[in-house]
Amino acid sequence: MISTDIIIIGAGPGGYEMAAEAAHHGKKVVIVERDQLGGTCLNRGCIPTKALCRNAEVINTVRKAAQHGVTTGEVSVDYSVAFARKEEVVKQLRDGVAMLMGGDGITVVNGEARFVDAKTIEVAGEQYTAAAIVIATGSTARGLPIEGAHLAMTSDDILAMRQLPKSLCIVGGGVIGMEFAGVFSSFGVEVTVIEFMKEILPPFDKDIAKRLKTVMSKRGVNILTQAAVGGIHKCDDGLEITFDHKGKARSVVAEKVLMSVGRQAVLPEGLEAAGVVTSRRGIDVDSNMMTNVEGIYAIGDVNGRCMLAHAASAQGSVALAHILGERSNVKLDIVPSAVFTTPELAMVGLTEQQCEDQGIEVVTAKSFFRSNGKAVAMGETDGMVKLIVSSEDLTIVGCHICGPHAADLIQEAVTAMNANMPVTRMAQAIHAHPTLSEVLMAAAKQF
Repeated sequence: MISTDIIIIGAGPGGYEMAAEAAHHGKKVVIVERDQLGGTCLNRGCIPTKALCRNAEVINTVRKAAQHGVTTGEVSVDYSVAFARKEEVVKQLRDGVAMLMGGDGITVVNGEARFVDAKTIEVAGEQYTAAAIVIATGSTARGLPIEGAHLAMTSDDILAMRQLPKSLCIVGGGVIGMEFAGVFSSFGVEVTVIEFMKEILPPFDKDIAKRLKTVMSKRGVNILTQAAVGGIHKCDDGLEITFDHKGKARSVVAEKVLMSVGRQAVLPEGLEAAGVVTSRRGIDVDSNMMTNVEGIYAIGDVNGRCMLAHAASAQGSVALAHILGERSNVKLDIVPSAVFTTPELAMVGLTEQQCEDQGIEVVTAKSFFRSNGKAVAMGETDGMVKLIVSSEDLTIVGCHICGPHAADLIQEAVTAMNANMPVTRMAQAIHAHPTLSEVLMAAAKQF
């Protein structure tokens, strides 16, 4: 039996960042990983996808520059080059995580963890015990219960694909689906997206989602909303996807199909032995990320609260503070999210529809990138900012951005929301000119 202060199961962003923070506080940490350091995010999710999104962004930028009379030579659309770059990016960052986990106070154990009891786990025949055990086992791709679902690829599969298909049908118009639609359409693949909801990107404000849909449709992506997929079948030309579209039976044929309809928690073995309670979405936790069992915590995708890498890291900080007997000031209800299409999308807080549903009185303002000097100079004028502000005290309730560098711009709104700052204070701050941040300021000045 090996005794330590904290055991962390899973070395994704939530797990490895928490391990480093705990070691910094003088705690001895054992972190268990069955696959590769960095978890899904680094190896088969956020990072490799964003590497490909960057290639797509460059291709789209060069094509747009040509429309403005700027010649830059031919841009490479060789997917093998993009694939190799993706692998290099992942390796570089994984090596960095390995160095971080090689620090004092951290022991990395490779293998599958199984709970023996509430204070003990077993990995490869060795038992480890600690007063605090943190489950950070992440999630895996979820599929639809339809005929032929096994014929579709997951996001793991498509990131491992070395050759481009001639055509691709994406089932699901959420974040993952739209990012891959943007990537593969830029490389010349014929892309169709089938989304069950009325709009793509259901969590986003409808004004923003509609704007992206318009831009991507102009680029040749065929987007079908209010469509329920019924099955996938082999045919002479590849795969036939049958679906109901607004009451009419339809079908589309593609060489490959990507199933992109969400993710589900990966639960470690032995939770019953430890007495940990789970629900449909994952492991139940309280505001400190602790389960129903004293000393056992669950952070990140495995608790199903917010399936984003930075949310997992933030939850890890909250859990560690509780383990250390400290108070955390992290506001887990203010979590930004982004979609790395071209243009980018980003959001934080509530949509206008959610405010209406919850009876929150708000006022809104919009500003547009086409009126921003930097955006015009960049030739990136597609997009807008939408601010949703409380009628009572003018604090920001939600911010939604579609446009260049939206994922970076959203952070100004996140900071203001964390500080409970009235939007008028944001408008009074001097912004450098010409910068894209002035689009956000232009919306703030309307209050």
